[in-house]
Amino acid sequence: MNQAAPVLFNSIYRFGVDEKRRLQIPAKWRPAEENFQFTLLMLPSSATKELYLLVLPPEPMQALLQKMKEMPYRDPKADSLRRLLGKNSDQAVMDKSGRICIPEQMAKGAAIEREAVLIGSWDRFEIWNPDRYEATSRVDDAMASEAFQLI
Repeated sequence: MNQAAPVLFNSIYRFGVDEKRRLQIPAKWRPAEENFQFTLLMLPSSATKELYLLVLPPEPMQALLQKMKEMPYRDPKADSLRRLLGKNSDQAVMDKSGRICIPEQMAKGAAIEREAVLIGSWDRFEIWNPDRYEATSRVDDAMASEAFQLI
């Protein structure tokens, strides 16, 4: 049995967001399975502290769940992290047109309105308000020489 190659999320895209908060997923990022479910996590940027959406397909989400399972219960930091991720996450099913619907609370928190920037991050991707992404991108560019030393 031949397994499909994994989808790689790379490049940058800018798409409109419709009045129902639906956002197009780039064609090359779309998994072949119908009713594919992504997990959306609303997180603060490490660079600017602005909120954005981290989008995890099932495999990276399972890895995150495993890490959380390994954290001790009754540890205040681990308990806080589980609650923070729990309340700031949701599932989004990709429709037949290749769109996901961003939950209202997440769209408000991440300031996703008429337009969004999608940034590939290899096994996951991010959804940003265009202005917030621009500020974060400037920080990324300033750290580029240090960041590239990691590889």
